[in-house]
Amino acid sequence: MEQTPEKPEREQTFGKLIRQARKDKAYSQRQLAALLQVDFTYLSKLENDRADYPPKEDVIRGLGKHLGLDEEELIFLAGRIPHQYESFLRQNPRELAALFRHMENPKFAKQVFDSFSSGAREGNVGGDS
Repeated sequence: MEQTPEKPEREQTFGKLIRQARKDKAYSQRQLAALLQVDFTYLSKLENDRADYPPKEDVIRGLGKHLGLDEEELIFLAGRIPHQYESFLRQNPRELAALFRHMENPKFAKQVFDSFSSGAREGNVGGDS
């Protein structure tokens, strides 16, 4: 009997994450939409990854607040960049382009992420040595 390879874990999307978190918090779409001051049909589009554009940062932060999710991780997952990083990114375009080119190398990317993960556990994130 031939074994079927395990299916890879489905990619976590912004919509799937917020839908599951909303259900876990027992909010209806209408209730959460009212808290965020958006139309429930827009929230439905976000949850189904069918919105025409990523939500504004204040909506994402509201989702994080009401659903108990990390706001910055949500912002990145939605395809946005937190406002506080925008000026840094504009000031370093050459270096960032090089970094992203190197991130295509899985070994390099793993080293970068591992170093940040270990730094966070030790309290040394962002160059605070």
